[in-house]
Amino acid sequence: MTLSAVNTPIEITPIGHIRSPYKQKFAIPRQPRLVDTAKAQLVLDAPFNNEEFIRGIEEFSHIWVLFRFHETADKGYSALVRPPRLGGNARKGVFATRATFRPNAIGMSAVQLLGVECKGQKVVLHLGGVDLLDGTPVVDIKPYLPYSDALTHASAGFADTRPQTHMTVSFSDEALAFIAKTDPELELHTFITQVLQQDPRPAYKKNKDGVQSYGMTLYDFNIRWHVDGEHNHVEQITAL
Repeated sequence: MTLSAVNTPIEITPIGHIRSPYKQKFAIPRQPRLVDTAKAQLVLDAPFNNEEFIRGIEEFSHIWVLFRFHETADKGYSALVRPPRLGGNARKGVFATRATFRPNAIGMSAVQLLGVECKGQKVVLHLGGVDLLDGTPVVDIKPYLPYSDALTHASAGFADTRPQTHMTVSFSDEALAFIAKTDPELELHTFITQVLQQDPRPAYKKNKDGVQSYGMTLYDFNIRWHVDGEHNHVEQITAL
């Protein structure tokens, strides 16, 4: 095979898109399944919105979703990146990380398949434990195979264990009253708690003293909270 053949551009057409509670990159967990209450829909787009494309997929509990980091793709790539897992200080090669600034901006997530919905031209996969931004273009779907994909004795370098924090979360009476009026299926209290326990702050902010105030959008809600040491306090939740 010639070098010119190897370097020939490849055209990829998205097969669908993600509808996710994460409306912005901030607060998205850095890996799938860290927040198991994060539910999303994978909507297949024409001409792939035909149930024949997914026939039999309901037999699998989990699937691989291959997607494009669409919000950072136009920013190019870097050979060296600063993984948040290392505090944002140490540099690693981009191919030794799951950073978004990649040559082809391709990502992948192993997520739970909660259900399949087929109604006419509407074909939707319901997903759980997602780490995907709303509107993410999906380029492929593959079934997760435990006997092949779950390598129990594999090592993972600097990311060998599930990230742990000691962050605690509390809610104001106002925030709790708002949650009580939301759809129970959203599990909003648990969802917000799990997101904040991941400590979504930038790495350089985590060693700062004093109270820090933040905001994020989940579903159609604006959440305001502050961080004091290792405690998050949700002050206010409002509808957008």
